[in-house]
Amino acid sequence: MTRIPNVSRAGNGLTIADAIAALRSRLFETIHEWRRRARSRHDLMKLSDRDLWDLRLTRVDAQQEASKPFWEE
Repeated sequence: MTRIPNVSRAGNGLTIADAIAALRSRLFETIHEWRRRARSRHDLMKLSDRDLWDLRLTRVDAQQEASKPFWEE
């Protein structure tokens, strides 16, 4: 891995390397969240009507939730 020299500081005191590390961390968190949403929406469609009823959801509710793109909350 290439090291980035800590010579430049942003106005908030962060080095370029710190800013890149923070951006990278945020990117991984975002991807993790997107995968979690996609997985849970997929799993929601596998539930029986009885399981959905226990969650106070209808099949239509489940289908509406599952049809959302992964980047939408």
